[in-house]
Amino acid sequence: MDAQTLLHWLYVALMIGGALLFWTWSRDPRGVPQYEYSIAMLIPIWSALAYMGMALGQGKTEVAGQVTHYARYLDWLVTTPLLLLSLAFTAMFYVPKQERSTTLLFGLVAGDVVMIGCGLLADLSESSTARLLWFVCGIGAFFSVLYVLWGPLRRLATASDPEIGPVYQRALTMLSVLWVCYPTIWALGPSGLHVFNQTIETALFVAVPFLSKVGFSYYDLGMLRALAARRPPLQAA
Repeated sequence: MDAQTLLHWLYVALMIGGALLFWTWSRDPRGVPQYEYSIAMLIPIWSALAYMGMALGQGKTEVAGQVTHYARYLDWLVTTPLLLLSLAFTAMFYVPKQERSTTLLFGLVAGDVVMIGCGLLADLSESSTARLLWFVCGIGAFFSVLYVLWGPLRRLATASDPEIGPVYQRALTMLSVLWVCYPTIWALGPSGLHVFNQTIETALFVAVPFLSKVGFSYYDLGMLRALAARRPPLQAA
């Protein structure tokens, strides 16, 4: 078993452990709605399946002499919108369901899907010019997502409740920092400037996704559980 395969299996084990942890928490929700736990569990389960495919030698192709793991994009196409919804639900924790903005939620998911799609097309491009153009388009979509998160949603969280504002801010900062790592790794790795090799890229795409999926959900849910134990959200009251 080579190093990359071992790293993929390690990731699968970590994701399964995260899903089991969130399932355990869901048995004692402490005022947090069950759909929050369902999202937190689905994220690592789906991600584990995608990485299991890579560990089995599936979900990859060779383009311009480099291996493209399109299974990663199948992972991100599902898990990143779920992470954004989880963060948005944190912002709207004390906002009644009927007053929640579906426009903001749609904008987040739409921008994210465009971002992931552009990243996949960049990885599948043989021409360096096409690769760069798709990458730039993906970065543009990424900034649109950050705009919604740091603009309208942050203002909504701050205005809705004095306690949820700081909770959202901390969760948002964590996820933003981790998500900046993704295009950085892509740009510096074999798909971009070749600063490091495929094995290092694989290790980074194990560590960062683990932190941004299980790590983020653990941090976000932990803060919500502590807050909701004192003051349950309106939809759970």
